[in-house]
Amino acid sequence: MKHPLYLVIGGVFALFIAMSIGRFAYTPILPFMQVEKGFTTVFAGTLASANYAGYLVGAIAGSILPIQRFRTKLLTISLAISIALTFAMGLVDSPAFWMVFRFISGITSAFVFVLTSSIVLDRLASIGRIGLSGVMYAGVGLGIFVSGLVVAPLIAHFSSDGAWIGLGFIALILAIYVLAVVKEDATPTDPVVLKSTEKKRFEPWLIWLLIAYGLEGLGYIITGTFIVAIAEDSSVFAGSGTDVWALVGLAAVPSTMVWAFVGSRFGWMKSFFVLLVIQATGVLLPALSESPASFYLSALLFGATFMGVTVLVASYAREKFPHASARILSVLTVTYALGQMIGPILASSLAEQTGSYSVALIGAAGVIGLGALCILPIITIERQKTS
Repeated sequence: MKHPLYLVIGGVFALFIAMSIGRFAYTPILPFMQVEKGFTTVFAGTLASANYAGYLVGAIAGSILPIQRFRTKLLTISLAISIALTFAMGLVDSPAFWMVFRFISGITSAFVFVLTSSIVLDRLASIGRIGLSGVMYAGVGLGIFVSGLVVAPLIAHFSSDGAWIGLGFIALILAIYVLAVVKEDATPTDPVVLKSTEKKRFEPWLIWLLIAYGLEGLGYIITGTFIVAIAEDSSVFAGSGTDVWALVGLAAVPSTMVWAFVGSRFGWMKSFFVLLVIQATGVLLPALSESPASFYLSALLFGATFMGVTVLVASYAREKFPHASARILSVLTVTYALGQMIGPILASSLAEQTGSYSVALIGAAGVIGLGALCILPIITIERQKTS
């Protein structure tokens, strides 16, 4: 194996393509699409949920299908579809087609996330460099930061359609490197070991983690979908809401490495509990104040935590299921995706009824806090095992 950093950079670019662009580019483009296309807040939430519904379907498929055996081929296909659909969002002007595109894009995002995480984490673990996983997950924050910077000028010159197409070209260029380096290890997984590992699936800690991860998906996605729209609606950020999104991405880039270190040093689940408390605080802030300081601090706290969740949960799950990483990550992603699918629909409906996102943000913070409480039984179980 060449220097592992080459592989990790491939993982960075893969997540940049499928997550930062395929999933989250909708966030900074959304308020401009609403103005140009004239659709309602409820439709905006429904369109977001179509993507997250696809993510749920992709996660379920990954938990059922034998994807561990065909990871490289499936990753190639998923990336190709994700990029094609990014272009399609800017080339087709039809709400019905947008729903289909976002749904299928969600499926491919789930596959790319699970497959890339599985391939890279397995190969890093095989050479004792699992600590580099934090660098890989920085790809999402890097992509959000870049999209936050480029979306506004693209829209200014080419409209929201041009923003989708421009991001499609960025994804296409990055995919060349990904396909060259992100490949599964030639060493086959022992089917006997795989079978024995999968029997652990319903251990008590996993049930609590599934619930907590699902609640996190439900809570964080409200800010993850609407933070730019919320900023655009405020008096201080009108016309410059994408600056807030760029700050989210900037905070997310180092956060994955920080949480990887903290998790390995103090425990994955203890760190997860602390992270959720911090994130709930960040989500709540814009509901309490629309001052610039409130939005900036919210963006920093949110950006510093939302991808850290992935680092901590994926690392913990891979540690528990070392020979079935793709399967267990898919199972966990099912509840996460279910929460994501429900969140934007609830938030957009509340915003439409109340005239603001404040109630939705308060509810999101409460849900994340509840998720944190669900981590406490896992910490107790881990303590009992070591005592």
